[in-house]
Amino acid sequence: MKEAHLLCQAEEIAENVLLPGDPERVLRVASELSQVKEIAFNREFRTITGNYKGMPLTVTSTGIGGCSMGIAVEELANCGAKNLIRIGSCGALQPELKLGELIIVTAAVREDGLSKTYVKTEYPAVSDFELSNCLKTKAEDLGFDFSLGICRSHESFYIDHNQEVIDYWKQKNVLASDMETAALFTLANLRKLRAASILNVVVNDSQDSSAGINSYVEEDEVIMAGESREIKLALEALLAWQQ
Repeated sequence: MKEAHLLCQAEEIAENVLLPGDPERVLRVASELSQVKEIAFNREFRTITGNYKGMPLTVTSTGIGGCSMGIAVEELANCGAKNLIRIGSCGALQPELKLGELIIVTAAVREDGLSKTYVKTEYPAVSDFELSNCLKTKAEDLGFDFSLGICRSHESFYIDHNQEVIDYWKQKNVLASDMETAALFTLANLRKLRAASILNVVVNDSQDSSAGINSYVEEDEVIMAGESREIKLALEALLAWQQ
């Protein structure tokens, strides 16, 4: 039986899954794969399955925010997904982070709405250590600049410019803000899945988030190069993970 939102079923989904937010990023991942088949494209959820150097791989877009991430994770888990890597974007909170730099997220501040509906706020949103360590090792092998640390997942993009909130988490050594990683990590741990997250910096510390995002919308060359690196890193890390 097909899942209600992703419109996929078990035999169509690989154990290894990449989770971009943007449906268009699914197509950019597809260009790196062979034997690609589009499974479904419903609402924000575009799903393809293909092969990367012989490794079966599914890519599903999750849209924006924790609630749609939650739907994607639950339905993919129902279909047999085991290892999930988010390939997303973020706004930097620390001044040393440059546009196009990658962040391998170790844990996330749970300011999203979704995770609070599953478990008490004391429950941590943490990545799978082994999968994240595989990303770290592969990033070093590939010579990619990256940072390792905590992100903050928030609920509403257009209040993220609230300087008091940003300054608070900046002082706590949180590297960046996104909207989905906390939901992914929380659900993955509850459902006994492995999850990791790579974020591409698309807004730096000196930019207002709503204004700075225009560089990403306009496909700024540096930012798009960062996206290409995070896709390559996720693919190569999963391949190494299987060997």
